Amino acid sequence: MTRGERLAEQLDWHWRTNLRPRLDGLADDEYFWEPVHGCWSIRPRGTSAAPMPQGSGEWTMDFASPDPVPAPVTTIAWRVAHIIVNCLGYRVGWYFGGQDVDSETFAYAGTADEALKQLDEMYGRWNAGVRELSDADLENPPAVGPERFPMENRVLHVNRELIAHGAEISLLRDLYRWQDGAVPPRT
Repeated sequence: MTRGERLAEQLDWHWRTNLRPRLDGLADDEYFWEPVHGCWSIRPRGTSAAPMPQGSGEWTMDFASPDPVPAPVTTIAWRVAHIIVNCLGYRVGWYFGGQDVDSETFAYAGTADEALKQLDEMYGRWNAGVRELSDADLENPPAVGPERFPMENRVLHVNRELIAHGAEISLLRDLYRWQDGAVPPRT
């Protein structure tokens, strides 16, 4: 197994056994659930109260720059969109070619099903690209993009980001199921 394959496998094991199975059955009401007042989310165009909503389609992502202090709590919809665009999308475009992804021009998903399709597609592109990296590719900074660290550092950073954000999404799913003292059904 090459280094690129090992790095891809590190994240892919987590994806297959932890994160992606935790997203099965995600419904729209849970996808958009706001556990506290003032959450950031994905919203129909023109309805965001955030200073700089981003996106090109019917749905936009709440955003501000600089980040508010304290940062708002974010919904599952916002976190999934963040993974699709900011964690994976930018880097897939920079490092592995194909369509560039940008938070200002991305068409954010208005349903959980659509978002999961976007997530699966972007994750697949990222994983395939990492598997093709040679040792020389991993040891040098990428030829494009703003990041000037060795590519291996970039891959490990994305792996950490997906694992961390996946854990946050999993916690939100747990909180949604247990809200108001409800006992979730056993499966």
